[in-house]
Amino acid sequence: MKSVSISGSLRENVGKKDAKAQRAQGMVPCALYGGKEQKLFVVEEKQFQKLLYTPEVQSVDLDIDGSVVKAIVQETQFHPITDRLLHVDFLEVVDGKPITIDIPFKLTGTSPGVLKGGSLKKRVRKLKVRGLLENVPESIIADISGMDINDMMKIGDIKVDNLTIVDNPSKVVVAVMPTRNVVADEAAEGEEAQAEA
Repeated sequence: MKSVSISGSLRENVGKKDAKAQRAQGMVPCALYGGKEQKLFVVEEKQFQKLLYTPEVQSVDLDIDGSVVKAIVQETQFHPITDRLLHVDFLEVVDGKPITIDIPFKLTGTSPGVLKGGSLKKRVRKLKVRGLLENVPESIIADISGMDINDMMKIGDIKVDNLTIVDNPSKVVVAVMPTRNVVADEAAEGEEAQAEA
């Protein structure tokens, strides 16, 4: 997993009024949990461009007033109207302690069902996994080259080394569905077979 560096400064005052003043200066209030102590700090909003506005999931080398820790983004809050970043929660990564994180779910291969005219339906963009940070890949890739029309792949069908997928195992992540054309073709073939019989 790739890593980005972000630096921040501890907040001297805490509260809504102070947070509003910090945002007015282009800063984002943040919190760091999971380690020995909770830290409240601010980061320049523009530093989040390389971390949040990308499809990739990355860990963070977080420098708070010269003290550097490894962390992941746990939660973000955006303004409902302006979509501006309001707050970020980080989780400190502790050696030997598993983390839970969402990572991108991607497909590879060509489905025979799609070649026959079926429609590929990808139901999820990310999967929630639990494990040690060093075992977390940049994405989970599923091969659809064995999927025919009406075939489905569930979370329980996906295996990732040294990680547990914590989403519901019976949840369908990708399916190859028949289209109207395929249904019509199958119906026509059935009628022809009956006529010949």
